[in-house]
Amino acid sequence: MLDINLKGKKAFVVGIGDDQGYGFAIAKVLAEAGAEIIIGTWTPIVNIFETAWKNKKFDNSRKLKDGSLFNYSKLYAVDASFDTPQDVPQEIKENKRYVEHSGYTVSEVAKKVEKDFGKIDILVHSLANAPEVTKNLIDTSRKGYLSAIGASAYSLISLISHFGPILNENGSCLALTYMASLKVIPGYGGGMSSAKASLESDIRTLAYEAGRKYKIRINAISAGPLKSRAAKAIGFIDEMINYSKANSPLQKDLEAEEVANSAAFLLSDLASAVTGDILYVDNGMNIMGMAMDSNSLNRNKS
Repeated sequence: MLDINLKGKKAFVVGIGDDQGYGFAIAKVLAEAGAEIIIGTWTPIVNIFETAWKNKKFDNSRKLKDGSLFNYSKLYAVDASFDTPQDVPQEIKENKRYVEHSGYTVSEVAKKVEKDFGKIDILVHSLANAPEVTKNLIDTSRKGYLSAIGASAYSLISLISHFGPILNENGSCLALTYMASLKVIPGYGGGMSSAKASLESDIRTLAYEAGRKYKIRINAISAGPLKSRAAKAIGFIDEMINYSKANSPLQKDLEAEEVANSAAFLLSDLASAVTGDILYVDNGMNIMGMAMDSNSLNRNKS
């Protein structure tokens, strides 16, 4: 049996806001494999996350196989919509959820991580946001569209640009995407489908550029729907999950740990020759060209 051994590795997982999403599950599995975990949390919810952690609300989710609790070494406030302090609008600086934090732009966080930890080995991009996600694409404003692209796709470019220099040679990066990049998912709006398409295209180009420049690997997992806090903003996540379960080759719930296990492989030396790839972890939903629960398949229908 091949074991994934990440002892001595330092992993920075960006985009953890609670214990429900893929980011948390990935961090936990990496910790189980021996990696030291560093967390990046969206600035407006840092206090909420830290309070929940301290009040032991995540303890059941933090349990490792040996009974101990998964821990992180340090948490940084991050807003990947901003690359430098000069990019932050005054109204954001004065926002009550931002005023008590500082140095949360990507370039500043990269410098902090380097100062505190030196070089790192693993970088995980678990970021996605679209303020108009409940709107159809045709009704999405330019501002909403660009916001979705910036927060969900360009944020990876920014992370690679600023963290690439502090990633050890043979380091690995991973992003999370969704099949709406290639196929129409009605209701998955606000520019999010466009952002996922951009993200996947960027993964390939960044894998080439950063592979040559920093000797690191960059891949993505296209995961099926999960009922996380962030996903609830879509508005019909339950329907997405039910549809996937009814129509996938594997008719079962997709567990966050299943995605995390695949992430651990891609981020480990076992995948040392894999880069620029999109791995589907969705119970096979991506291969289907027909909805098996469709009423049109009822041959007895008059």
